[in-house]
Amino acid sequence: MDQTEKKRQAAIAALDYIDDGVTLGVGSGTTVHQFIDALAQVRDKIAAVVASSWDTQSRLEAQGFEVSDLADTGDIDLYVDGADEANKHFQMIKGGGGALTREKVLAAASRRFICIIDDSKLVGTLGAFPVAVEVIPMARSYVARQFIRARGQPILREGFVTDNGNQILDIHNLSIPNPPEMESRFSQLAGVVTVGIFANRPADVMVVADGKAVRRSER
Repeated sequence: MDQTEKKRQAAIAALDYIDDGVTLGVGSGTTVHQFIDALAQVRDKIAAVVASSWDTQSRLEAQGFEVSDLADTGDIDLYVDGADEANKHFQMIKGGGGALTREKVLAAASRRFICIIDDSKLVGTLGAFPVAVEVIPMARSYVARQFIRARGQPILREGFVTDNGNQILDIHNLSIPNPPEMESRFSQLAGVVTVGIFANRPADVMVVADGKAVRRSER
C-alpha cells in the first residue's frame, strides 16, 4: 500500500473523534489534506473551524467551510494535525511545511490534540528529520550560530517566508535526547519565534496507519 493511502486511512480514522458541536482546529500538511477532504462527512457536527495556515484555510473554504479566527472562538475542543516525526512519548517534530508557529498555538489552545500519521513517521529518537525554527529575519545569523554551538547544522530555507512574514532555519544533525528540555532552551533564544519540537505540549492521541490497520494510542 502506498503512503498516500496510509495517510488517507489515518485521516478518516480521526473523524471518529469529532463530536457534535465541536470547535475544531485543523493543522497542515499532506495527511491533513486527506483529513480536510473527508471532513464533509461530519460537516453537521462542526460548530466552528480554525486553520493553522493560509493553505489550510483555502482548502477548508474550498470544501465550503467558513473559517473562524482563534481570537473569536477561544480555546478549541479538538486539534487534528500530522507530524514529520513522532516518538512513543507522543512528542513530535513538526514544521516541514513551515506552519509550525500557528500549529503550536492551536495545539496549546486545544483541549485534545489528535496526531494523524503513517507508520513511517514513528521513530525511536527524534532528530533525523530537520528541526524547523522560525526566526525573525534580523536574528537569523545569531540564531544559526547558537545551533552550530549545539552541534546542529542550520540551513536557511531559501525562498520561503512564513505566514507570519518570517524565515525558517532547518536544523540538521541535531541530537535530541531530551525533547522537552531542548524545546524550552531553544525557544528562549532572542529572535526565535517557534522551535519545531512539540514536546512540552505533546499529542493526546496518536492515530497511526500502517497499511494493514489503524492503531490508536492515548497518552
